[in-house]
Amino acid sequence: MKLYYGFDKPVWAQYFIQLFGILHGNLGYALSTGHLVLQDIADVLPATFRLAGTALGLALLIAFTIVTVANLVQARRVHDAIVMLPPLMSAIPTFWLGMVLLRLLSFRLQVMSLFPDGSALSLLVPALVLAIYLAAPLAQVMLKSVDAARTQPFVDVVRAKGAGRAWVYLRHLLKYAAGSGLTVLGVQIGGLLGGAVVTETVFSRPGVGRILEDAVANQDIALVQAFVLLIAALYVVVNFTIDLIYPLLDPRIRMTGAPPMEAAGT
Repeated sequence: MKLYYGFDKPVWAQYFIQLFGILHGNLGYALSTGHLVLQDIADVLPATFRLAGTALGLALLIAFTIVTVANLVQARRVHDAIVMLPPLMSAIPTFWLGMVLLRLLSFRLQVMSLFPDGSALSLLVPALVLAIYLAAPLAQVMLKSVDAARTQPFVDVVRAKGAGRAWVYLRHLLKYAAGSGLTVLGVQIGGLLGGAVVTETVFSRPGVGRILEDAVANQDIALVQAFVLLIAALYVVVNFTIDLIYPLLDPRIRMTGAPPMEAAGT
């Protein structure tokens, strides 16, 4: 093992050996399993991506619902209560919420298995726990962006043409706020996978969380490094994709070259 990883060589040589291996897709062997690191990762990624994808869809739905109800409801008390939801959601620890729901649904109501059994609830409940964590900052930023958009001159022009409250929101304000929402979403990608690790551990789901927990406990450096590299690569790819989407939402970015937050203030 020492010869394979070059531990018998100077530190600078070890660095280039590891770098050469990464560039050729060779991340070494996992000490805890004896398998190739890429093989262990490939075995658990589908389950984690399924959880993360479901959580992301639920987070977008929750954030959209909060922002829409807050902007279309007429009653002031209802509006104030809806606006207070994102800060409250941000204050709830993911692991605590997961344990509460697991205890409630598995022990009290007995509608959900304590361990994953392939049912819809075994996926939706952990995804909901993770989605609440993701939806909170997204809803907060979009609420602020929509409020800022209402002060723009184009809103007065649209209203002067006879557009109703719902039309102005759905056709103009929501699109205006989508840029800032995408910015937050890109930042939250790292938190999405980190939250998936915690959620999978609480709900005993197979995936990145379980294998990463074992890797840290066994000091499996190669496996931990591979997951860190994967998260960093995913973060870069997602944010690059978001940068390509920005001009489609706000054509002013093509003319000014400014990021969405700056362009929104012009």
